[in-house]
Amino acid sequence: DKFKGMLLHDPSLSPEVAVERLEELVLAGFVGVRFNPYLWPEGKLMSEESGSGAAVYQRCGELKVPVGVMCFKGLGLHMEDILSLIAKSPETVLILDHLGFCALNEAGDAAFKQLLSLAEHPNVYVKVSALFRNTGEVDAFPYDKVKSKRFDPLMKAFGAKRLMMGSDFPFVLETEKAYKGAVATVTSWVAEGGDRDAVMGGTAERLFGKWKSR
Repeated sequence: DKFKGMLLHDPSLSPEVAVERLEELVLAGFVGVRFNPYLWPEGKLMSEESGSGAAVYQRCGELKVPVGVMCFKGLGLHMEDILSLIAKSPETVLILDHLGFCALNEAGDAAFKQLLSLAEHPNVYVKVSALFRNTGEVDAFPYDKVKSKRFDPLMKAFGAKRLMMGSDFPFVLETEKAYKGAVATVTSWVAEGGDRDAVMGGTAERLFGKWKSR
């Protein structure tokens, strides 16, 4: 009741097997799929025609199952691939983890402009998570620069209903103030009311289903 499962897509599977496995796991209770682009063979794309990634992404749209994309090495490396996925299945919800990995540096600033441009696609959401991964060595807890240069523009472009707080557990436990600090920080960034409710849980429940109350 406390946790929800998000499965990791295996790009080595054939499209048929991958979709069949997706359907089995959704029936078993999983509520999302994660794409790690670095699991694909070098030179291959998540959106490749006739590939398992495109097949699973499209099926996720039909099943109303969100797909999270983890761009560890930066959004800019995968922007065209992500746009291709969106074009193939505009109804599939796509979530970019960890603020799109747009660090506070020159490369991160360029990637962040691309991230903001994705706001025109209503199926794209952003997870406000792993703040410590986006500091670019020029910021630290309580992440004031991340707020002003990343979070505030995202709120303006996407709105609270397409942003959701995340923690990057268990790695957040190794940071200053740990999990409670991350929650308190993002909470403080949004005025009390509907927007805060959305960022701090409402958006996630709308996409993944409600958590059962104790």
